[in-house]
Amino acid sequence: MNKTLIALLVSALFVSACERTPHGHDHGAKPSAAAAHGHDHGPGAEKITHFTDKTELFVEFPHLVAGETSAFAAHLTTLADFRALAAAKVTVILSGDDQPEERFTVETPNQPGIFRPAVQPKQAGERELAIEVVAPQFTVRHELGPVTIYPDRQSADAAGDAHEAEGSVAFTKEQQWKVDFATVEVVRRPIRPAVAATGTIRARPDGEALLTAPAAGQVQPAGRFPRLGQAVKRGDLLAYLVPRLGGETDYAALQAGAAKARVALEQAERERARMATLFKDEAVAEKRLLDARAAEAAARAEHDAASRRLNQYGGNAVGGVPLRAPVSGLLADVRVSPGAFAAEGALLFHIVDRRALWLELRVPESEAVRLVAPSGASFRVDGIDASFEIAAGGNGRLVAVGGAVDQETRSVPVLFEFAAPDPRLFVGMGVKAQVFAAAPREAVAIPTSAVLDENGVSVVFVMTGGESFERRPVRPGTRDGDWIEVLAGLEPGQRVVSRGAWLVKLAASNTGAIGHGHAH
Repeated sequence: MNKTLIALLVSALFVSACERTPHGHDHGAKPSAAAAHGHDHGPGAEKITHFTDKTELFVEFPHLVAGETSAFAAHLTTLADFRALAAAKVTVILSGDDQPEERFTVETPNQPGIFRPAVQPKQAGERELAIEVVAPQFTVRHELGPVTIYPDRQSADAAGDAHEAEGSVAFTKEQQWKVDFATVEVVRRPIRPAVAATGTIRARPDGEALLTAPAAGQVQPAGRFPRLGQAVKRGDLLAYLVPRLGGETDYAALQAGAAKARVALEQAERERARMATLFKDEAVAEKRLLDARAAEAAARAEHDAASRRLNQYGGNAVGGVPLRAPVSGLLADVRVSPGAFAAEGALLFHIVDRRALWLELRVPESEAVRLVAPSGASFRVDGIDASFEIAAGGNGRLVAVGGAVDQETRSVPVLFEFAAPDPRLFVGMGVKAQVFAAAPREAVAIPTSAVLDENGVSVVFVMTGGESFERRPVRPGTRDGDWIEVLAGLEPGQRVVSRGAWLVKLAASNTGAIGHGHAH
């Protein structure tokens, strides 16, 4: 996406967030003392972010006071698409401390993704806090751990304020829900050491044919004329090429010559038979029989030569050379139309068998020494975000590793074959690839989409809360398909922005203008 367009989009989101009615609008519950003092969902509020396998919960609420109604702002995101949860019943549950369980429920959101249950605890003490979400498609429970119920507001205010970490970048849930945004957990996973390469998708040598004109002539249909994308089988008749013959010779003259040779042969055969009968009756000398046999042999040679000349040009009613498919596959290119003239050697039809393709890669000679036993490759093409993988022994195989360095490109060729390719992949596409050069090893890893390049420095944005992020330089290592090893800067269990990192970066550069994005 164009960076200027992204900046405009983020600016629009910031303006929208600042102009939106604050989250603390009337929800039917009596405002708390904290709200009256400006603390409702603001400084001093509890802020908790929690994940299940289906939802992300970011909840804000003031310090809870026994007998006092407090407004919760529960922001719920579905992890399948990182969009606002549009419909659900949300229940805040207080339990433990040898007291009866207390439940506070709201049936619908105030706006998509934001639910506002009103909580009024009866007794002070330490309770366990949970939020249950019952959506049409699933039910989950967020176990949030212990929470203090204070006996009075004075005690709650004395507990201190919760502050965002210095340098934290604010990016609100409402903004996240409107753009292509996602986070992912930092994990330990197998990473395969790889070397970078560039290359091209090719057809197999026996899976591609360039059918050219054997002579200059006119292309004539043999039934329905072939069309682009048509499936053909080896030996299928595609068309006829009616050649332009040299001198005054034409196809009719060849037919006449063949007919004359056939008549001369038949006459010579009859003469030789007559001479044989006369010689048997001793009516002619043996020399006459030998002359007849010689004449028959000469006539047969002339007949055979005339037939071969005629058959060179099809020997059919159209009077042309039959053009047949040398391989089975799809017509990737049709360069002629019925009746068109084709020069000798001109490309007429391009046939490709796409059931299996070759990935032809070029590995720089400085990296070639690591190609001891390549186990596969991963590659990307322009226009497709996802990468494609070839696993030797799975969907493909290693064909060969070149034994010499190309003197012009200073690279070593590596060939892989892969079956059942994605229909979006075409012969001739350029690729950027990694060739897996060794056995996998465990490493801290994140998606490659999470890493931004800032003037040569690799940077990610770590999620420190539901609406807060921290810019973090990292030291990347080996790339394995859509994943990249992180040698320093992250720990497993942290979460980083995997989609929309550029938007968070722009938010970081505009922090002074946007404040915290919305009022709670």
